[in-house]
Amino acid sequence: MLALFTDGKTLWYAMRAAGVVLVVLLTASTAMGVFSTARAGSVRWPRFATQALHRNVSLLAMLMLAVHIVCAVLHRFPGVVINWWDVVVPFLGSYRPLWIGLGAVATDLLIAIVVTSLVRERMQHRGWRIIHLASYAAWVIGVAHGIGIGTDSFSAWGLSISAVSIGVVATFGVVRLVTLAQERRLAA
Repeated sequence: MLALFTDGKTLWYAMRAAGVVLVVLLTASTAMGVFSTARAGSVRWPRFATQALHRNVSLLAMLMLAVHIVCAVLHRFPGVVINWWDVVVPFLGSYRPLWIGLGAVATDLLIAIVVTSLVRERMQHRGWRIIHLASYAAWVIGVAHGIGIGTDSFSAWGLSISAVSIGVVATFGVVRLVTLAQERRLAA
């Protein structure tokens, strides 16, 4: 019965779908994280709502990451072997080590970000913030992983998702840099 799922296309489609949904969720989470640090809020949509949404979307993204990883490890295709350790130990796998390795690096960063966010109250803010800033690197590396290994990366819809994701994060990044400059001017 398990062979039906591991040898067939079911896991392959599930892995691809989870990867696409993961990129969308990580993009949304990154944008909301930037938005919440920009001190944006209003009476209708207070800042804590953006932060709560950011947290929940981030946790949902981690669930999609787990689905993506489980499907990749369980899926069996001739010549393609992805072991559990390939998911967390970068660049040692036999199948496309660069692209799987980048996925492992992004996964490791995301795990560190989630774990430190869960124990944030026990950490100094500066330490948590430094680790949390790695989310930008995790997003970039994760998108690179998807573009490099994704079977649909260069299809019209795959390129569209990548382009929109990059555009969204770049736009929010610019907005954050502008608001950061304004905050520093006001503080001076």
